[in-house]
Amino acid sequence: MKSTPMKRCITSFIETLVSEKGFSENTCRAYRLDLFEFIDFAAKIKSIERHKEKNSNPLLLEEVDGFLIRGYLGYLHKKKNKKSSIARKLSTLRSFFKHLAKHGMISDNPAKAVITPKQEKTIPAYLPVDDMFRLLDFFKQDTLLGRRNRAIFETLYSTGIRISELVGMNVSDVDFSDRIIRVLGKGNKERIVPAGTKAMEAINRYRKMLLQEMTFRRNIADVSDVGPLFLNKNGGRLTARSIRRILDNAVRECGLAQPLSPHGMRHSFATHMLEAGADLRVVQELLGHKSLSTTQKYTHVTIDKLMEVYDKAHPRK
Repeated sequence: MKSTPMKRCITSFIETLVSEKGFSENTCRAYRLDLFEFIDFAAKIKSIERHKEKNSNPLLLEEVDGFLIRGYLGYLHKKKNKKSSIARKLSTLRSFFKHLAKHGMISDNPAKAVITPKQEKTIPAYLPVDDMFRLLDFFKQDTLLGRRNRAIFETLYSTGIRISELVGMNVSDVDFSDRIIRVLGKGNKERIVPAGTKAMEAINRYRKMLLQEMTFRRNIADVSDVGPLFLNKNGGRLTARSIRRILDNAVRECGLAQPLSPHGMRHSFATHMLEAGADLRVVQELLGHKSLSTTQKYTHVTIDKLMEVYDKAHPRK
């Protein structure tokens, strides 16, 4: 379709991500930011080509080709974007133009032939078992906030779930008798994960103290079984940003040698499971990974550990 403004196409694409693929608000926001960043770059380039000082004309679909996209990747590289970030932005463009081609708005996907930058192999950051135990024991349980924070991080480490999955959990998602938790993952896909005794006990202790305090402070309906599992000080659902802030403070006060994000707790879970002999496909299922190759990045850590032990123990290296 000729003379179609790109911004109008982006709106249609984002709506499709929500309605057909069930993408979360955060994911859609990331897609939107990536696409508008590309538009800003491309519009400036086309404005220069038209010999105009001001970028007054909107970028049109027919103006985008592989050369323009390669130029955009070069621009990102000069801005010192990580290769993983550049690859993600290219993936966004491919998905966007694939959507347009599917609906007959363009004849071919201009991003299809653009080569993805070669990725560095990075080992995910994680804590050794002793440091993880030290961090979890840091959260005292003599206050409501202490119990809540202990339950949050015991749950993250015990299950390996994403922080977005944790903040979305309701009380009804936890089965204390069978020690399982229902999780709503990426693409609104539901899965069941087991949880350890310590995590379940921590959740139970937090909820009991919460019920006691809320009975005196406000209506008991605020902590009903259909409500959020973890609450902020105002009785609302706790956010991922708040949990990151709590973890940052705890890591600093604990005196741990390396920083740790909530996703780093997920890395620690996977690494410790594999080091203890868990099957890779079982870990894949627990993490909710669609592809086994996504889970395999954690084997780099365990292989490094094996080589370290081998080099120390084998008499003939």
